[in-house]
Amino acid sequence: MRHPVRFGVLTQTHHTSWEELRRTWHLLDELGYDTAWTFDHFFPIFGDPSGPCLEGWIALTALMVETSRVRAGVLVTGNTYRHPAVLAKMGATLDHISHGRMILGLGAAWFEREHAAYGIPFYTMAERIRRLGEAAHLIKRLWTEPQVTFEGRFYRLQEAYCEPKPVQRPHPPILIGGGGERLTLRVVAEHADQWNTFGSPEDFRRKIAILREHGQAVGRNTETIEVSWAGVMHVTDSASEKEALLGALAETYGRPVDAVAPTVLVGSVAEIVERLHRYLEVGVTHFICIARPPFHHPSLRRFAEHVIPAIRERTT
Repeated sequence: MRHPVRFGVLTQTHHTSWEELRRTWHLLDELGYDTAWTFDHFFPIFGDPSGPCLEGWIALTALMVETSRVRAGVLVTGNTYRHPAVLAKMGATLDHISHGRMILGLGAAWFEREHAAYGIPFYTMAERIRRLGEAAHLIKRLWTEPQVTFEGRFYRLQEAYCEPKPVQRPHPPILIGGGGERLTLRVVAEHADQWNTFGSPEDFRRKIAILREHGQAVGRNTETIEVSWAGVMHVTDSASEKEALLGALAETYGRPVDAVAPTVLVGSVAEIVERLHRYLEVGVTHFICIARPPFHHPSLRRFAEHVIPAIRERTT
């Protein structure tokens, strides 16, 4: 199954302001990006943790009211932060507010410091991932069934309603984020409409093959799942600017430049187009560019006006 090629932008909601987010999302809508995203953190995950950080779901709701075309979601919602039945209600409500443009991004959650600070149970990695799978199952049922009674390993519902149902039928797409090959990709194979992770084209080649094996084990054709990449994007013709940004990213992530460079889209239009084709060759069709504050509007515009048309021309 061949999915259409799509392009999106994640605007990190830390170290920024509402007005900067609002202006940027207006630009994304105007430039024709297919998707836009916030993230789900309560204080900054990079830089000064005491800095500003807008809540992802509240910001997303307001930003979808500010826009009219772009499909949008949280990349990704930490499953540990909200009961999945509450999240199902939030998603259904936002799907109505946005006239059917909501994507539910869902992940197991990873930021232990945030959990400790807010007194939210963190659980083991294995339990967080198993909770994620049960939550995705429960949310789908709430979105598609008149009433749900559920007795799971982690969650319980008794004659629960979720009305009105979402605008999108049978339900809004569920994007699951994460790259764990043994447990997370099994959850993706069972429950996801879309899957997102980070990495190089070689990483995706390996993980897509593993995802296919999980699909065979659960009886699902995983080619129906849209595969998306997320990573920092910056269009520049300056070699020194490219080198400086890659160095800053390596420092932020605590990894060598040679390890970071293959996982991001930093460079000239021609360099980025060539890199995107390598991802397309292994099966990635949705590219979500991470925009770090302060959001660089000239780069977002150059990507939309030069990179996207070059890719669409070769893939249609």
